Amino acid sequence: MPPSKCWYLRNHKRTAAMRQDQSSSDEGDVAQIQEMCLIFLRECPSGALHLHEFKKIFGVQSSSPEDSQFLETIFRSFDTNQDNTLDFIEYVAALNLILRGNLEDRLKWSFKMYDRDGNGKLDRNEVKRLIRILYKIKLHKNEVGLTPSQICDRIFDLVDDNNDGEITLSEFMEGAKKDQWLMDLLNLDVNTSGWVTQNCRKLP
Repeated sequence: MPPSKCWYLRNHKRTAAMRQDQSSSDEGDVAQIQEMCLIFLRECPSGALHLHEFKKIFGVQSSSPEDSQFLETIFRSFDTNQDNTLDFIEYVAALNLILRGNLEDRLKWSFKMYDRDGNGKLDRNEVKRLIRILYKIKLHKNEVGLTPSQICDRIFDLVDDNNDGEITLSEFMEGAKKDQWLMDLLNLDVNTSGWVTQNCRKLP
């Protein structure tokens, strides 16, 4: 029996509402990126943003050491040519990924943030270092029931398929899909976009 006219109308309205919500979200993201780009141009007319200026934009100079370390990790992950500055293109790419990136791109970025030495593999020290930072920013033992070391061990148990003590990008990507707990950790689930929005200094 073919669907009724009411069914078509009901689903059409639902689809239209979803598109409208998505459109509003996209417009909000674009407006946010535009605002942060204006901040960049105001704070950095030379076009080269250094780490201390990056921290100034996000107002974390006098906040917790963990926030400072997290922001430094973000900065390093987007300094693609490793010249210790972010140019305007790198900055815009960073904002676009943080605010609008899809899951696969965000996971690749997360891997890069974990991979401190840039060798394309994660060892326990690299994973444990970032987990400690995240643990102090958001995670608490009474919430997850595990210490940073135990979290690191569990990640390796779930992700390190060949048990060689290192995690490759493919293992990282596949492992993130195994369960939600793992996805939240590997995807740096500290609400990065919310953190960026909240900490970014507002235009006067």
